[in-house]
Amino acid sequence: MKKKYIEELISPVEKVNTGSRHKGPVPGIALCLSGGGYRAMLFHVGALWRLNEARFLKKLDRVSSVSGGSITAGVLGMNWSKLDFDRHGVAREFVAQVVDPIRTLAGTTIDIPSVLMGMAMPGVKISDELAAAYRNNLFGDATLGDLPHAPRFVINATNVQSGALWRFMRPYAADWRVGQVRHVKASGISLAMAVAASSAFPPVLSPVNLKFKPSDYRKKSPTEDLHKEPFTTDVVLTDGGVYDNLGLETAWKRYETILVSDGGAKMEPEAEPWQDWALQYYRINNIIDNQVRDLRKRQVVGSFINKSRKGAYWGIRTDISHYELRDPLNAPFKKTTALANIPTRLARLDSDVQERLINWGYAVCDAALRRHVNRKLSRPDGLPYLKAKI
Repeated sequence: MKKKYIEELISPVEKVNTGSRHKGPVPGIALCLSGGGYRAMLFHVGALWRLNEARFLKKLDRVSSVSGGSITAGVLGMNWSKLDFDRHGVAREFVAQVVDPIRTLAGTTIDIPSVLMGMAMPGVKISDELAAAYRNNLFGDATLGDLPHAPRFVINATNVQSGALWRFMRPYAADWRVGQVRHVKASGISLAMAVAASSAFPPVLSPVNLKFKPSDYRKKSPTEDLHKEPFTTDVVLTDGGVYDNLGLETAWKRYETILVSDGGAKMEPEAEPWQDWALQYYRINNIIDNQVRDLRKRQVVGSFINKSRKGAYWGIRTDISHYELRDPLNAPFKKTTALANIPTRLARLDSDVQERLINWGYAVCDAALRRHVNRKLSRPDGLPYLKAKI
C-alpha cells in the first residue's frame, strides 16, 4: 500500500484489559472476518477461496468473526470435516461445502421477514425468527459442538449488560467479566442462535436473550467482577460489530500473524442530517460503527508497520492499486466501489452480484497475500467466475 494511505490508518490505540492470560502473541495464523450483511458474507467467500488455493486455509489456527462474517465462518466451521484437504492442504470440496450453501442463502431475504414475523406474532422475538431463518436455510440442527477442535472458530457478539465481547466457541461461551459457560452446556448452543446473536444488528434485529443457570458456569476467576445474577443467568446480546466490527480482538491478542478481511460499509458525509429522533439515531449509530471500525483498522495496520504482528489487511473499499503489484487481477476501482456500496442487509442478491462480490474478495485477498505475506505466491490464472468479472 502507498505510504500516504498507510499513514492515514495509523494512530495510537489504547490497550484494553480483556482478562486474557496470554501476555504476548504466539506463532500461528488467525483470520478475521468482518461484519457487513450479505455483502460481507460473499466478499469473505471470495477471500476464503483464494486462501484455500494459496494453501493457507488449512494452516489457520483461529477464525474470528462478527455479524455477516459469522455466517461465512459458521458454514466453514460446520463443514470443516467435509472439505477433503489434499496432500498440499487444498480443500477439494470447498465450493460444494462452503460456496454453494452460502450462495443459496444469499438468494433469500431473511431480515425483513424476521422483523415482520417478530412484530406480528405475540410472544415471538425478532431475534428468534432470525435464528430460525438461519436454521432453516443454512445450519439445520448444528451446534457449537459441531465446530472443529482446530482451527478454533470464535463467533463474536456484544454483551449489552457488560459492554464486553461475548464469544461463542466449541469449548465454551464466555464474557471475560461474566465468566465461562462450561463445555457441556456451551457445545449444545445452536450454531444458528450463535450466528443470530453475532449478526443481531441494532435496533431491529437486537437483542438476543440467552438463559443459563449459575451451575452452567466454570468456577469464578478474579477478573470476573460480573459473575453474579442476572449477568450470568439472563444474557442480553447484540451484534458483534458494536464492540469490534473486524472481529480482531480475540485474534490479535493471541497470534503473531493476522489476516483481516473487511467487508464493512463506510459512512458517507451528510451535509444536512435529518433532525427527527429516529433518523438522527440512525446517523449517530453509523458514526459510532464507523469509528469502531477505523480504530480497529489502525490498530492492526499499525501493528504490521511496527512489526509487532505479521499479516495483511484487505477491504471491500480498498483500491487494489495501493498494493503496487505489477500484475494484480483486474479490479477497476469504480466497479469495486459500487460493490462496496451495496446496502448492509440480509436481503436477496442477484446471482451476478453474488459472483462479482466473490470475485472481488478473491482478487483483493490475492493482492494482499502476494504483497504482504508471500512474495513468491503465483498470480492466479483468473477469477473464480470468469463471466461475471468484477
